[in-house]
Amino acid sequence: MSSQDFLRRMPKTGIGFRRRDRIAQRFHIDFVLLFLLMGIASFGMLVLYSASSSSLLAIQKQGTFFVIAFVSMFVVAQVPVDLMRRAAPWVYIGGVALLVLVFFVGIGAKGAERWLGVGSIRFQPSEIMKLAMPITIAAFLSRQFLPPRFIHIIITLALIAVPTALIIEQPDLGTSILVMVSGMVVLFYAGLQWRYIILAIAGFGASLWPIWHYMMHEYQQKRVLMMLDPESDPLGAGWNIIQSKTAIGSGGLDGKGWLEGTQSRLDFLPEGHTDFIIAVMSEEFGLLGVILLIIAYILVIARGMYIAINAQDSFGRLLAASISTTFFVYVFVNMGMVAGMLPVVGVPLPFISQGGTAIVALMSGFGILMAIATEQKRVMTPQN
Repeated sequence: MSSQDFLRRMPKTGIGFRRRDRIAQRFHIDFVLLFLLMGIASFGMLVLYSASSSSLLAIQKQGTFFVIAFVSMFVVAQVPVDLMRRAAPWVYIGGVALLVLVFFVGIGAKGAERWLGVGSIRFQPSEIMKLAMPITIAAFLSRQFLPPRFIHIIITLALIAVPTALIIEQPDLGTSILVMVSGMVVLFYAGLQWRYIILAIAGFGASLWPIWHYMMHEYQQKRVLMMLDPESDPLGAGWNIIQSKTAIGSGGLDGKGWLEGTQSRLDFLPEGHTDFIIAVMSEEFGLLGVILLIIAYILVIARGMYIAINAQDSFGRLLAASISTTFFVYVFVNMGMVAGMLPVVGVPLPFISQGGTAIVALMSGFGILMAIATEQKRVMTPQN
């Protein structure tokens, strides 16, 4: 190609970039984040197909959830950031009201009442609180002088404690941890002073004994004990962790190949399509496949933190940082419990595990990130 041809093509490339930016600004799309999420979701469908014993029904259901989730993401991305801030108290009150409603008309499954039903549709109000919590705490703290004063810390902790306690009573320890974390990280990023952090750590350590004896259910205590010594009950409570470790170890470096795993396809691994799906993936794709997935997750988190750093106000920064950090906790807790380093608390692997409300809630959170990212571009980009 001649130098003249090269120069003629350069303006077209620039126009293409400007057109993409205009599309992103107009429709509130962060293309980097979108492509990463689509890539993880597509790979998740492959893993789920194997983990569900080649069930087309499972793929159809998951595909439907992803369509709803991506639509939810785009819809949420259109909501002005300032409207999110002003609506925060009502979102919080509505979420808590739904959690209370679960105790009266909740739908039970597997020994827990966590769902509400509207016709044939079931959803978990606790998933709504995963978004309502960081929005509420970010809205509250962004109105205060930062770092927060002691009275504001107490109010924040009270706002976090109410829905967390309601979710624990369902019981749903895993979701309660995520909801609590989504609020606590906002407080941390608001500039919480180290003396309060040290005091909180000391208080948590002192409360471990009463928590163990008076707050934790027997099955939750057993999960902690099985984390420490799963071989003490290999055919009972320790079965899941033992089979999970077996699947992870048998995958080796590059795995046995897609659809070639034995632990899941021979039903040795319970919940292989939900909480323990990373073990299925490890067996079939090996260590290299897990590393690539972790890299994809890291890129998503890094993009979220980049959006947080470049947000235009403290509300956007606190909210974006909280959503990104909570997503990290999702991944860390799931992989940790499947590897036997954390107790089994029922946290799915984002966009890989089979799910409904959880996928929609996660994708809606990324819609908030896109709204914050494009709000920045809308303010900073000169109008033609």
